[in-house]
Amino acid sequence: MGKKKHGRKPSTKGAPVTKAFASAPQPQPSRTRERLQDFAALTRIDRPIGIYLLLWPTLWALWIAAEGLPSLKNLAIFVLGVVLMRSAGCVINDYADRHFDGHVKRTRERPLATGRISSRDALVLFAVLVGLSFVLVLFTNATTVWLSFGALALAACYPFMKRYTYYPQVVLGAAFSWGMPMAFTAETGHLPAAAWLLYLANLLVTVAYDTYYAMTDREDDLRIGVKSTAILFGEADRLIIATLQGLALLCLLLAAARFGLGLYFHLGLGVAALCFAWEFWSTRDRDPQACFAAFLHNHWAGLAIFLGLVVDYGLR
Repeated sequence: MGKKKHGRKPSTKGAPVTKAFASAPQPQPSRTRERLQDFAALTRIDRPIGIYLLLWPTLWALWIAAEGLPSLKNLAIFVLGVVLMRSAGCVINDYADRHFDGHVKRTRERPLATGRISSRDALVLFAVLVGLSFVLVLFTNATTVWLSFGALALAACYPFMKRYTYYPQVVLGAAFSWGMPMAFTAETGHLPAAAWLLYLANLLVTVAYDTYYAMTDREDDLRIGVKSTAILFGEADRLIIATLQGLALLCLLLAAARFGLGLYFHLGLGVAALCFAWEFWSTRDRDPQACFAAFLHNHWAGLAIFLGLVVDYGLR
């Protein structure tokens, strides 16, 4: 009798192993998480440079008004207020630019430009942020409350100015500096005339660094018809920026004399001057990335001035 032949079991050596879960659908980010990410992008809370640029001059005024460490209550109010109002400013800015941002390379993926967040939701968020800011101001005094309406007006109208004037950066400077007189009235109950030197200094600094910012988008802005100081200044842009920064330092020197500030504050101004000089040199070719880096670099100038103030008062 012949032996019964059994078929050999096929070898699996070298064959790909398919895991049971490989064919299972991969988990997708939840809709809630996506929405939170979009709102974070809308408020730029994930990009704190704007908070720093708004915070340092506000703290200059608060420290000078208190002649040293301000009250913890006012410190908390103004730090939180800076975060809330900067976020509100970003929201209303993107709402105003929702039909323009899609045509600019740097901004085309913003949530309002892509439709990931509706115009209605943006306005509701703006109202909530402004309302929370106003609640904070209610813990100060009547003069500061009245001044806060000026802050709201400036923050709300700035984004629309680029349609009508080549000076939207001046309006931004006025808005970014408005916390300074409010800091004086909150801490002392009155507003000395010399406080306006600080206000003017920061307004000039803001126009300067936001012109660097506008230089990064100048070609796109010219194409879509948006106005800015970068377009107005033309080939004289860097020279005018340096002049504005020099005038700002002069205003701070005058304020130092009026408020009796000493050596360490002046050293802080010296560091800020070096920061401005680096920005001027680094943007000599007007490369958009270099201009954007110069804009970001102003954070260090503001911080240097603040640290000079802290040490100046701390060592008295």
